[in-house]
Amino acid sequence: MYDVRPNILIGFHGCDVSVANKLINQPDDIKISTEDYDWLGHGLYFWENNAVRAMEWAQQKKSRGKIANPTVIGAVIQLGQCCDFLDSKFIRMIQYYYSIMEEEYKNAGMKLPENIDHVKDLNKDKLLRILDCKTIEFMHSKIGTQIEEDLAKKGYSGFKKFDSTRGVFTEGGAAFPGAGIMEKSHIQICVRNFNCIKGFFNPRKEINF
Repeated sequence: MYDVRPNILIGFHGCDVSVANKLINQPDDIKISTEDYDWLGHGLYFWENNAVRAMEWAQQKKSRGKIANPTVIGAVIQLGQCCDFLDSKFIRMIQYYYSIMEEEYKNAGMKLPENIDHVKDLNKDKLLRILDCKTIEFMHSKIGTQIEEDLAKKGYSGFKKFDSTRGVFTEGGAAFPGAGIMEKSHIQICVRNFNCIKGFFNPRKEINF
């Protein structure tokens, strides 16, 4: 009953200027991230209400030679059927699918992937979330398979595909000595169903009036 997130959110995506311009002018031509270390599985990523963090991310990508001209593009997003890890229900759900995946790996004699530290991350925040990504994609795959089987057998399914995934993350070390507030804490959104994105926009700067 409460799984659908009908409210509108603002998300910010850090990228190259060329990507931002393309999304503004060709908003249906969207490319997703399919890295094996994506924190919330595969999709298009946004920092929820955090343009500053989005720009920092884009600037970091420039420093690694991944992009040339860092910028930020905004998006109006409705999460829809959301796997929201700020909701205990979905934490329990991912634990359930992890246990199934763990058993399958064990039966196949395979070692589970792990989240690992990036060599340049002094805070040891396990920035390469390979296990998390694999588990989330495993969950999506199992749900998709179950829906197909249900439709074939009885014409309907009680399962629903997720439109988006959302999570809160604390990283970056203490914001000040002794703090429980982390310097890079943020809420991240991963959009899988592009119909959740109602439009892109170039962020404005606040002006006095």
